[in-house]
Amino acid sequence: MSALMELVRTGRTAEVVGLLDGMTDAERRSYVPELRALRQELRAAPWQSDARRAYPALHTAGAACQTGAAGVASWLAAADLRWSGVSPAVLLHVLGDRETEWLADVTHRLAQRPVTAAVPYELMAGLVRLSGCPVPTTDAYVRGWIDHQHGSWQRGGTLLDRLRPDPHLRELVSALFETDDIGSRLQWPGHDGPDTWTGALARLTAEGVLDRATTVDACVARLLRGGPAADQRVFLRLVRSLALTRDEQRQRTADWLALASDATSTVASYAQSVLAGLALDGELAPHRLAEMSDAVLFRPEKKLVRAQLVLLGKALTRDASAAGALLPAVARAFGHEDAEIQERALKLAERHVRKLDAAPVRAELAAAAAQLTPGLRARAAGTLGAAPADPEPADYTEVLPPAPRPARLAPAAASAVELAEEVGAALAAEPGVSGFERALDGLVRHAHQDRDALLAALQPVVTRRWWDGADGPVAGDRYGDSLGEVTDAAAGLDLLLATLRGAVRTATLRARVRRGAKVRGCVHSALSRAFTARLWEVAYRMRTDPLPFLLSTPTWSTGLLEPAELVARLDGYRRLGVRVAVTDFAQALLRVDRADRAAAGQAAVRAAALGTREGRRLAAWLTSGTPALPGARRRTSGPRVLVELGEVPDLRDDLPAEFQPLGGPVGVLQEHRWCPHWDDDIRQHWSALLPQRRELVAARLLRDLSDLALDDHQGAAVALPALAESGGEAGEAVHLGLAYGLGARHAQDRLAAVDALLVLAARGQLDATRLGTDLGQLVRCGAVKTARLAESARTAAATGAHATVWGVLSRMLPLPLADLATGDAAAPPRGLGELLAVAAECAERSGARGELPHLAQAAARRGSSRLATQARRLRSALAEGVAA
Repeated sequence: MSALMELVRTGRTAEVVGLLDGMTDAERRSYVPELRALRQELRAAPWQSDARRAYPALHTAGAACQTGAAGVASWLAAADLRWSGVSPAVLLHVLGDRETEWLADVTHRLAQRPVTAAVPYELMAGLVRLSGCPVPTTDAYVRGWIDHQHGSWQRGGTLLDRLRPDPHLRELVSALFETDDIGSRLQWPGHDGPDTWTGALARLTAEGVLDRATTVDACVARLLRGGPAADQRVFLRLVRSLALTRDEQRQRTADWLALASDATSTVASYAQSVLAGLALDGELAPHRLAEMSDAVLFRPEKKLVRAQLVLLGKALTRDASAAGALLPAVARAFGHEDAEIQERALKLAERHVRKLDAAPVRAELAAAAAQLTPGLRARAAGTLGAAPADPEPADYTEVLPPAPRPARLAPAAASAVELAEEVGAALAAEPGVSGFERALDGLVRHAHQDRDALLAALQPVVTRRWWDGADGPVAGDRYGDSLGEVTDAAAGLDLLLATLRGAVRTATLRARVRRGAKVRGCVHSALSRAFTARLWEVAYRMRTDPLPFLLSTPTWSTGLLEPAELVARLDGYRRLGVRVAVTDFAQALLRVDRADRAAAGQAAVRAAALGTREGRRLAAWLTSGTPALPGARRRTSGPRVLVELGEVPDLRDDLPAEFQPLGGPVGVLQEHRWCPHWDDDIRQHWSALLPQRRELVAARLLRDLSDLALDDHQGAAVALPALAESGGEAGEAVHLGLAYGLGARHAQDRLAAVDALLVLAARGQLDATRLGTDLGQLVRCGAVKTARLAESARTAAATGAHATVWGVLSRMLPLPLADLATGDAAAPPRGLGELLAVAAECAERSGARGELPHLAQAAARRGSSRLATQARRLRSALAEGVAA
């Protein structure tokens, strides 16, 4: 072994450097093959002590011995050498005798590497200094420069002190504005002062070190680009720190208009304030202010909209001749979703309409008034000449969004290759009930028809699974030992795939079928146990006695199975002499449609004629009628309201042991046991277990749904649309779960709850009295926040479901209003005014009349708070019965 290689292996970096200094280029090149061989050797065990000792010396020697710029750059930035720990100063020393053009080439190659390559900034900056080349302005170099400035605090002084002498300051600051997602780095170490980036850059601009016009243009351009919130915050802070002059603001009027229209709310607010200053100083033409208003008045942020109306009012007061241009802009707010905004705009138009001379503009205002709420439109008839509202409420017909129709499942994939593609897609993303059941049935069918062809087609899919080794399934029982309970759809498919590949022992499969799967004893355990048991038995039969197809594959996406189809499948089993899988047949019974009594009776006759035990069992099941719901009892736990259910006898008798817990009682105490069911998507599969018994499923999901509102959890509301589309009575648990969903913390959960509400309403299954009472109780005890409920109610009403939403709110509002009237509430619930606004709009548009308990006391409150204003509006609507 040569002396150099011995020194490298033993990690004596300083001696390696001394030896390399005395070598010619040709001598250095001769060591490259040995260095590459050593690098390959160390890759096999990079964390062993010998490798860790050798890496710094290897990194140094390889950089010195390579002669091509590309090769050196690749060696310096290599992932396996990245953490060698060698100092950049050592690398610069061994590279320092090269030609400047060669060093410049290496510099720019390193700077072009992605940020994740973690090339040290000190190395790149040192190469720039040695080569005298232009400073790179790539992402990696700019981010490295920023981090280097942060890390230089130990040298003392402020960030401003460290930036001022930088010879490449202008180039790097210019590149900083072009670097994406840089805001989080620039926020360090704080927001204000000379030791922050915004403070330092503003000071350097004021001193003339940075060109002011260039900096301002770059900063505004960066705001126009948009991007992450952190970027917007930093560059907006810099614009504020630059303290733009009136001339600088006026020169960029078009930019402020664009930002006020499309930027994030904080940036738009700043742009709005700049334009407001220009407008009130007479430096923004009325038509430009109208153009700005057209955009801002349609933004969802009410603060911006109110500020714009205030600005328009000031501009109209300042210049009466601008009324012809500005009042049509004011009228744009007549169509705003918030009635308070509409009223502000109407007041503004009423105050300045007399300044109008042009009849066409008056006609435009009158036409725009048709967008106002009915109560305001009646007022606009007298002040703006708008068409009057109907004096008597017209016949109102609720037009709800159509309820989604269940989709019929397509037949299983015809070829093994097509099935493998579907299975791969199902494993990559939640497949839903339809995708999962089709894939499951397809695996069973093709395993029965041609197991070898199926395995060959599945090869690319299974080799990427965690339970499959690089050279095939791991010996033993890697899958079976690790999982008893199937907690998501992908795990169910994994079980069948692992069985096909031999990653589960037959003895394990047999034991799981005989003794049952290991399932945690939480409130979901009955659902999870039934779901898991069917999959384990199917896997066992796939290994020992393959089934030709599944009996329980649903006909519809909700999980419902047509009785005639199940009879046909049993007939197929009879003709083929196939032994029925117990849990598969039990699942088929729970899915078969018994609501259509005529179809069920006809199928029962044909099932009995099969002459098999399963045929007779199916016939008895179909003719037994639709079972009643078990007795329910409400239980409270702090602010949480839950439902307990009694036994369901028909699910306890004559079903396999793994399915009998479905008919067991549901108790609140079960909620407190440790629960592994964190995957939200599995809940739609649980709904498909009992597609005509949704109340039984909802009772077991109620704790999860309450967590959406009480503990700010996310995702469980995915079960609500599935429950709404399912069958059976929608009782206490369904409506209580829906109430929690409407008060969920996260918008996507509230949207799912609104979808479920509209589906139930469209199917005629929504009990508005029950839901409203539940919501009132939950708001009163603090489980549901009124502001969140107002957002949900507004979303539902926006679909046109005004009567439906009013029916719910008319039962809900009396409870918080009663607390307000009697003084039981220390303060009005936050968002109660918003909820009253939604209720008022729904009452106006649906023509609702009558008295709402305790509303008069709220309407009589002094002042112009949103609560009092909207209470008076609702009282007026109910008294007048105004309809759209």
